[in-house]
Amino acid sequence: MKQFFSIHRRTITLAAILLPLLALFAFAALRSGPLAPVPVTLARVEHQSISPALFGIGLVEARYTHRIGPTFAGRIKSVEVQPGDRVEAGQLLGEMDPVDLDDKIAGQEAAIRRAEASIKASAAQIEEATARSELAQGQASRYSQLLPAQTVSKESADTKQQEYQAAKAALAAARANLEVSRQELERLRAEREGLLRQRANLRLVSPVKGLVTRRDADPGTTLVAGQAVVEVVEPGSIWLNVRFDQQRAWGLKAGLAARILLRSQGGTPLAGRVKRVEPLADAVTEEVLAKVAFERTPATPPPIGELAEVTLALSAQEPRLVLPNASVHRFEGRIGVWIVEGDRLRFTPVKTGLTDLDGRVQILEGLQEGEQAVVYSYKALGARSRIKVVDQILGKSP
Repeated sequence: MKQFFSIHRRTITLAAILLPLLALFAFAALRSGPLAPVPVTLARVEHQSISPALFGIGLVEARYTHRIGPTFAGRIKSVEVQPGDRVEAGQLLGEMDPVDLDDKIAGQEAAIRRAEASIKASAAQIEEATARSELAQGQASRYSQLLPAQTVSKESADTKQQEYQAAKAALAAARANLEVSRQELERLRAEREGLLRQRANLRLVSPVKGLVTRRDADPGTTLVAGQAVVEVVEPGSIWLNVRFDQQRAWGLKAGLAARILLRSQGGTPLAGRVKRVEPLADAVTEEVLAKVAFERTPATPPPIGELAEVTLALSAQEPRLVLPNASVHRFEGRIGVWIVEGDRLRFTPVKTGLTDLDGRVQILEGLQEGEQAVVYSYKALGARSRIKVVDQILGKSP
């Protein structure tokens, strides 16, 4: 009996120690462990009017870029400009090595002079052949008149007639030679013009007043036809190629006013305007592309390829149900909002509309005014999650 009470006393003592520990463990697990409520912040679904805006990231580009290089293969003789230089229309930018082109032009000049001399010789031959033909015609006519009176023999009259035909043939040959010489002269002149145009193309000149942005080759480099040596852009044609999220691009159209922040301008906003919306979107990044031009080109044009932040202000919308954009989540492949009903959570699919730069989004379908929606949570939520409403979560916006 004494032994029984001793064992019973030890059991009670052990239970008195373990039960508080188990209760403490359960309390800690429910309060701070994996079973603890998830801290969340809430927002009320309200009717509000928002002024939507689109935000995108753009790259500075040139609308008109002139890549200047030779029209045939050759070696660069000189390059007169460097990136950053401003040039005038017609200004010499560089020159290709003519190699033997000048010698070919000189040869053509000599051939042209020879053809001109040949034309003169042919013209003199025509004059001589014309005189002989006229003389032979006169003699043949006189002998034909004397033949009936038998003053001359028929053989003499035939000889004069033959001499006249030979003179006519010589005149025709002289005229043909003259035409050949003229055609040869035209051919030589055409070849000379072609060589002169090639020689002129050796001079690389700027077609516009602009800014040199690239120099891709140095003297001594051998280039193929069409390879660029210098790139020139027109500063007045600089604009931005801006990307906007397709899901938020409602209302994007040409003519919208834009606010541009260039990284090189120290945060000073510049005015711009949407020039056009590209008909082809980026299917990989799911973005819409638009061209945004400056209202006034900066005195110092930004570097080509510089990043810029572009904000487009859209017209104010009629009041609709509105929630913070952070309330919208993707759960099990659906877009929706976690609604708090007492101490329970309910995921409600929604259809969203426009957003503004204050982080608010229109709720077009799925919610009722006055419902409480989860904005931020300490961790991902599920249908069985226990929650605790707080004013702010560390590391999250209120």
